[in-house]
Amino acid sequence: MIKAIFFDLSGVLYEGAGAIPGAMDAIKKAQTTMLQVRFVTNTSRITRQQILLRLKTMGFKLSSYQLFSAPTAAKAQILANNWRPYCLVHKNIKDEFEDINQENPNAVLIGDAEEDFCYPKLDYAFQLCRTGAPLIGIGRNRYFKHDGKLHLDAGPFIHAIEYAASVKAIIMGKPSIDFFRQVAASTRVKTNEILMIGDDVFGDIDGAIKSGMQACLVKTGKYQTGDENLISGKFACVDSVVEAVELAIS
Repeated sequence: MIKAIFFDLSGVLYEGAGAIPGAMDAIKKAQTTMLQVRFVTNTSRITRQQILLRLKTMGFKLSSYQLFSAPTAAKAQILANNWRPYCLVHKNIKDEFEDINQENPNAVLIGDAEEDFCYPKLDYAFQLCRTGAPLIGIGRNRYFKHDGKLHLDAGPFIHAIEYAASVKAIIMGKPSIDFFRQVAASTRVKTNEILMIGDDVFGDIDGAIKSGMQACLVKTGKYQTGDENLISGKFACVDSVVEAVELAIS
């Protein structure tokens, strides 16, 4: 029996500036059937407050405590370890880390930095990791969808530094099992009673399955024909979040 639902955001609830048809009603239905609802995102081009504002502007009803973002989790990890990070992140979220000492960095933080993914900056991150600095990744997404096209996300760049420096990144966000379990702990629901709904077969679906949750892949957003055949494990695959919620409450 499903007692909680985790929703990915972009590609599941909205695409671009518009809500996916039926998504708002699906969220309302999930909330009115007493299911615990959480919103889980690796989005790292806008701040957590901007994400909340975007959702509310579209008409989605949610509280701040329901939203879990990978950049926020990464910041908490950095503070807990007193790291001084070299932040290779998007210009829109740099302010989120401005209160952290970044002089003489002893850690590397990589998110979706867009045009800042240039050789000098990636090479500097590599040099730091080669000398022992931990590598923290904001999610490990391979790509995202924008304006009808797929674009490189942070995952390939994180993997490049891992490969070159012979290190293993600490992933804060999906598909990290620790991240999924952190969100699960906020519900006090058993992991096998939680359904993750997402459009990313690797970050959302495979990550949830490996965390002991149930999962449902939706054919919106970044979904590509045949994605459901790319991973093993039992999960549902439906047209959109509307059918996914119906499946959860049936």
